[in-house]
Amino acid sequence: MNYLTRDKIAELILLKLKDNEEVLKKHFDQTSQQIGYFYIDDLLPDTIAKEVFEKFPLKKDVKVKRSIREYKYVAAQMNKYHPLLEEVIFAFQDQRIVDFIAKICRYTDVVPDENLYAGGISMMGKGNYLNPHLDNSHDKDVELWRVLNLLYYVTPGWEMDNGGNLELWPNGLKATPITVNSSFNRLVVMTTHKTSWHSVSKVTKDQVRCCVSNYYFSTTPVGSKGDFHVTTFRGRPGQFFRDKILKLDSSIRMGVRKIFKKGIRENPHVYKKEDS
Repeated sequence: MNYLTRDKIAELILLKLKDNEEVLKKHFDQTSQQIGYFYIDDLLPDTIAKEVFEKFPLKKDVKVKRSIREYKYVAAQMNKYHPLLEEVIFAFQDQRIVDFIAKICRYTDVVPDENLYAGGISMMGKGNYLNPHLDNSHDKDVELWRVLNLLYYVTPGWEMDNGGNLELWPNGLKATPITVNSSFNRLVVMTTHKTSWHSVSKVTKDQVRCCVSNYYFSTTPVGSKGDFHVTTFRGRPGQFFRDKILKLDSSIRMGVRKIFKKGIRENPHVYKKEDS
């Protein structure tokens, strides 16, 4: 084995977080009344971050999700790909990392998700996008509240003008979003709750933006009250007809989930360890 293990990667991440703890706490506190978030650059040594990028699969070897909601490439069954990708994903699930990020955000009872429900890896090439949406409020078993979204970007030289950047809509979908560049070796941590609308701008360059994704869950929702909801999409400003269709789509899916709590079929975007 000639790649770093999750334990070693977690140690490097923890050291970086500790070195920047006060700055990260301040940023999160300043934004926590709407969509709490922080980001940290140069998370891992560049050589490691570049190696993670180099081990990403080709788009043809992962699942494409294409609809009026989104257009991107995703994978969660990590034993199909290079072992380094699984190691870096699960480094973020090291209890030391989970506890430290929970401390920064002042959350309690926070746990990672070994099933990688909607997590894992994602890739976005030219023309790919993710419309404004709210993440599903719960884990795959509808027992825990989704509270934090961790996005680790690893494409070298990624510029703001390339698109493919995270957009936060703390003032609603009629206001101008906050754009967070998907810079190389940058970790973004954001809250997920009933008003944490976010999106990814359309990729405009013929390159692939690669991301390692994790979600954290808790027995307690963010905010004083949580409301169950499916992943809910909306149109961007100016997408009038798309917005109407997406609202109807969300209403129908929400209606189904009120009858079938865990859905009609199992969500395939999970890591089935028995296949390992």
